[in-house]
Amino acid sequence: MLGDVLQIAGLLVGGIGAIGTFAVTGMPQWRVSAFIENNIIVFETIWEGLWMHCIRQANIRMQCKVYDSVLALSPDLQASRGLMCVGSALSFLAFLVAIMGMKCSHCMQSSWQDKGYIILTSGLLFILSGAVELIPVCWVANTIISDFYNPAVNVAQKRELGEALYLGWAAAFCLLAAGAIFCCFCCCGERARSYGYSTPTSYPMHSQHLHGKNESSYSKSQYV
Repeated sequence: MLGDVLQIAGLLVGGIGAIGTFAVTGMPQWRVSAFIENNIIVFETIWEGLWMHCIRQANIRMQCKVYDSVLALSPDLQASRGLMCVGSALSFLAFLVAIMGMKCSHCMQSSWQDKGYIILTSGLLFILSGAVELIPVCWVANTIISDFYNPAVNVAQKRELGEALYLGWAAAFCLLAAGAIFCCFCCCGERARSYGYSTPTSYPMHSQHLHGKNESSYSKSQYV
């Protein structure tokens, strides 16, 4: 019963992390304009994402434009594109593998031991996808903070942390938690199986001893 609960919890947490990863990859709110010093144009907000940048005016009208050139992006955004795509693919693959390894799943005619290996593979994929997602999110956040406190950077070019970065951290945490749950479930199940196999039984020896005793007593009666 506890194993079923762990599997369902891991699948739900992993699904939330995968959906969050897809959302973070497409959101433009990675970098948000900072209203500091002389930059007091508060009716206009600039968003910069991995694929496009948007300008929102007074919460009424928003215009978005896809980047004309990948080479014009900063190195952190260029690398984040590929890493987030890899993280999204790994999280989706881990979710599918977790569904195939569920106890209640009958899509594969496999034994419980084989499904345990499938669950372990899913857990490792979830952990890998979470780690891959953390790299671009932390990289972009570090660049934003460094530029914000750098006096050589123009005030108009300084940015703040956007909502996509916070959502990215939450999604990565969900992926890592799902991977830990599946790996813990697999390790606990392996220990339980090994403990069950290593438990000695004395019934064969006892029956053999009784059988030998009856046989010896019967053989003595033949001489009477």
